[in-house]
Amino acid sequence: MTAPLIDPFLRPITYLRLSVTDRCDFRCVYCMAEQMTFLPKKELLTLEELDRLSSAFIGLGVRKLRITGGEPLVRRDIMSYFKAMSRHLKSGALDELTLTTNGSQLAKYADELAACGVKRINISLDTLDEAKFAEITRWGRLPQVLEGIEAAQAAGLKVKLNTVALKGFNEDELFTLTEFCAARDMDLTFIEVMPMGDIGNENRIGQYWSLEDLRETLATRFSLADLPDKTGGPARYVRIGETRQRIGFITPLTHNFCESCNRVRVTCTGEIFTCLGQEGKSDLRAPLRASESDTKLNEAIRAAIALKPKGHDFDYSRQEVAGQMSRHMSHTGG
Repeated sequence: MTAPLIDPFLRPITYLRLSVTDRCDFRCVYCMAEQMTFLPKKELLTLEELDRLSSAFIGLGVRKLRITGGEPLVRRDIMSYFKAMSRHLKSGALDELTLTTNGSQLAKYADELAACGVKRINISLDTLDEAKFAEITRWGRLPQVLEGIEAAQAAGLKVKLNTVALKGFNEDELFTLTEFCAARDMDLTFIEVMPMGDIGNENRIGQYWSLEDLRETLATRFSLADLPDKTGGPARYVRIGETRQRIGFITPLTHNFCESCNRVRVTCTGEIFTCLGQEGKSDLRAPLRASESDTKLNEAIRAAIALKPKGHDFDYSRQEVAGQMSRHMSHTGG
């Protein structure tokens, strides 16, 4: 039971993205419906169960743990979980503990996160225009996020911005966002919008902005050099010669990155999704709660990994959204 996790295509599974809540204080249009129905709190794993689940994965060879949501920092008492996970950093069993956040709560928690051993974080930010930010997040306030970025950097956290490329929305901010990050020594990663969940009147095809086109536009002003850098995720990176900053591209549609996939996602209810772009899932909550021993849980984890598919089927060709997922991104975890 101590053998590392290897999927059917001989890819080692060393990266767990764990959602700790489906709730969020924003309602981003590509992620959630405006009137979301959230899970009953009794269905969520307790913080103690999240600790046990995470520790089981770490015992099976996971070296990187990213906490997601929803917005992970709105979960009550979430810092007790981060403090618990810091023991795996101290023991050397875990290489990295990190999170993806919308930044709204960072002014409150940045120092505590740093004290728990978090070194770098991803902040989701799609626009620097206050009116557009209010539009795309529905409930969000840009000054609160900017304050959070400042607090994170002041606490010594390395910050990377994640920006979803949205046609007709932030195309005109490509250089503004790039220069904003360059001035603050932050990496920036662009992400193609993915067909996740029914979000009412939002048009996935109308939102889709190919990162090949984005990169071509970026190259009209800057010199771009491809980098071999790998951070454990799906991004491919370039270096901008003029600013020396690093820009990442996550391209699930124009460049399928499945051949190097080393990660799985577990929801706040204990469902494991071994592929973001497939509906297949397995339940880990039942074996977790079935016994105080981790034997059944470890067996269930291994059985789920054995079902991991080769890749996803996202496709926007022929002006239809093929491979669309029925679940919202906030349910799966970013």
